[in-house]
Amino acid sequence: MSNFRIVFMGTPEFAVASLESLIENKYNIVGVITAPDKQAGRGRKLKQSEVKKFALKNNLNILQPTNLQNSEFIEELKSLNADLQIVVAFRMLPKVVWDSAKLGTFNLHASLLPEYRGAAPINWAIINGETKTGVTTFFINEKIDTGSILLQESMTISSTDSMGDLHDSLKKLGSELIINTIKLLETGNYTVKIQPLEEKKPAPKLNKNNCQIDWSDSLENIYNKIRGLSPYPGAWTFLQNNEEKLEVKIYKSQQIAEPHAYETGKLLFTKKELKVAVKNGYISIIEIKMAGKRQMDTKSLLNGFTFSEDAKVL
Repeated sequence: MSNFRIVFMGTPEFAVASLESLIENKYNIVGVITAPDKQAGRGRKLKQSEVKKFALKNNLNILQPTNLQNSEFIEELKSLNADLQIVVAFRMLPKVVWDSAKLGTFNLHASLLPEYRGAAPINWAIINGETKTGVTTFFINEKIDTGSILLQESMTISSTDSMGDLHDSLKKLGSELIINTIKLLETGNYTVKIQPLEEKKPAPKLNKNNCQIDWSDSLENIYNKIRGLSPYPGAWTFLQNNEEKLEVKIYKSQQIAEPHAYETGKLLFTKKELKVAVKNGYISIIEIKMAGKRQMDTKSLLNGFTFSEDAKVL
């Protein structure tokens, strides 16, 4: 075991598995950098990041800079005298930060780089119907997700995996790759793989526009979009029911390949089933959330919601 002085940077739950793995393997974590506490909820109470919660439980030294180029923060960071910095789901770092550790700074990314560079690699891999993905560790440089690759580990994606399922599998795989990467660096004998600069399959930030369901798309593409955005942020659509136009989110569905003569978007329902007519089949809705309501299974919705005969999704 080396005596590397390690600074860890991360914010969401995805990063906690890697930090936990470092502790279990008894690495010397001299600092944890995470996002500042944020106001959340109706009471506007301050909410701590998942990484901060975990770091507090383990009595780790925590830094929460609002500005990564602030001189006081830079001085504090340099005083930690890090040999190595590890980044998992944090934010873009200025050079003064990533260049401050003796051995450099490596990042864990939830894709097989150079594919799916960007903010939402797990979502886009499923949305695009990929059957394989993985995790990559690479040295950070000036451009996002383009640095020299250290290690990669791949895994298959099931046709039923949601973003949440894949997220949980990749965070575990990633935590193992973090340890293997440190062991590789400890040897001092390793080679890196230079990434091509061209972007193959991007993974841009998710927004209102790219999370809306296009019902004119293929059956498979719609199904993949729903599972690729579940549980967060959720694929959404408009529901036209009589004169009312509602915004709804669909979290779970099944695809039914079956010829029909219905107009695209038409809703068909029984007491137990709700499905949408699309090209070459139907999307059967399993879990849904109406605006202002809780997420529920379709059977529960149908018990208390009345659909008009001409109801459709837009």
